[in-house]
Amino acid sequence: MTNAQGYWDILFAHADIATMARGRYNIIKDGAIGVTKGKIQWIGSSDRLQASSSAIADEIIDCSGKWILPGFVDCHTHLIWAGSRSNEFEMRLSGASYEDIAKQGGGIAATVAAVRGASEDELFNIASRRISHFLSRGTTCVEIKSGYGLDLENELKMLAVAQRLDQCFPLHVSPTFLGAHALPPEYKGRADDYVDLIINTMLPRIKSQGIACAVDVFCESIAFSPEQTKQLFAAATALGLPVKLHAEQLSDSGGATLAAQFKALSCDHLEYLSLEGAKAMAHAGVIAVLLPGAFYMLKETRKPPVEDLIRLEIPMAVATDLNPGTSPVYDMTAVMNMGCILFGLTCEQALAGATINGAKALGLDKRKGSLETGKDADFVVWDIDAPADLSYQVGISLVNKVVIAGKIAYNA
Repeated sequence: MTNAQGYWDILFAHADIATMARGRYNIIKDGAIGVTKGKIQWIGSSDRLQASSSAIADEIIDCSGKWILPGFVDCHTHLIWAGSRSNEFEMRLSGASYEDIAKQGGGIAATVAAVRGASEDELFNIASRRISHFLSRGTTCVEIKSGYGLDLENELKMLAVAQRLDQCFPLHVSPTFLGAHALPPEYKGRADDYVDLIINTMLPRIKSQGIACAVDVFCESIAFSPEQTKQLFAAATALGLPVKLHAEQLSDSGGATLAAQFKALSCDHLEYLSLEGAKAMAHAGVIAVLLPGAFYMLKETRKPPVEDLIRLEIPMAVATDLNPGTSPVYDMTAVMNMGCILFGLTCEQALAGATINGAKALGLDKRKGSLETGKDADFVVWDIDAPADLSYQVGISLVNKVVIAGKIAYNA
């Protein structure tokens, strides 16, 4: 046998590997991954390893024919909240629309009241249970939005919780400031005044504290107008903060075109995305984030224009959109399945959406999302027969081990 060059902290050997480099399976049969200081130093076929494992690595893990895939990158979640909105689920089953519930004081406003009434420690304890579940199901990187505080104190409280989660759990947490999620009740009829508060008070504090990686806006008829979104994007960009957008979920507001003008990281939802908006995204390199959990829960019928996205070569991410109202979905494999069944993705496209394209949507694709030398050693050992099993099988955990920064963070 020829020897793979190098000596590693830990070696994972005798696994079938799907690297997901460039968004394709790129399968290595009976492969191995050598890791040092939390980074992938070598990846290749196990037959290139010399027979004596003691001469290769401090520790060797025999994966016994299991599969290794990149850890999931869940690029759109609202993981921190208090309270429950199961009553709204019952209302929707009785025919109430998303807009109807919002007009009755439900929806985001109900969660805002619960979050404002909860302490930072209470929110941390609740969110800890959720992020622990994510870890056990193969997620190694998660974006977490604020947006249920809607004032400076409570938005900062939510982002502080996200920061604590990042410090206390092995997953990488990418925090996003979503102060422009909805109009708070005390600003009813004064949307422009609230936008001014975000621009003049909230964003400078967010920037000075270094507590968020990006700024998000909900551009929709029940939230913020394109003109208000433009003002918010301009202010965030002036502070050097990347932007992203909840776009075209309930109507075509032209948000995708606006986001492209500001070279947003991503546009998310996109059920009503126009061809013009898609072309603008393609030109600006904006990632499309598909959220089939919300589509499913809201019983929507208009699908994102997946064929246009493919034709225009716009990378498509998929994410849970975990939130208490419209996507109480805690498992990336579930949304991969929904992406296949509801949106027509292939299993390979769904897996790319949950890994490398999710990393692109967070601006982290140089470090995460695929198994390549130099990248973070974030991957999952799966007890599956083929990568397609992750989109095919629903309701069962197939995780054997979760590895983050080269260390085993979870053992089934």
